[in-house]
Amino acid sequence: MKALSAVGRFIRDERGVTAIEYGLIAAVIALAVATTMDTVSAALTTVFTNISTTLTT
Repeated sequence: MKALSAVGRFIRDERGVTAIEYGLIAAVIALAVATTMDTVSAALTTVFTNISTTLTT
């Protein structure tokens, strides 16, 4: 009976679900930041290349 009771408590416990949700939210935010940084990096490279070219000519 104790094992069955422990299994029931485990199934009703939702604390782990909340942690998983926070983990998924953090993963989505990290993906968005990485994608944005890739785009910004390419744009900044272009800007600084243009500045360098203008200054050397």
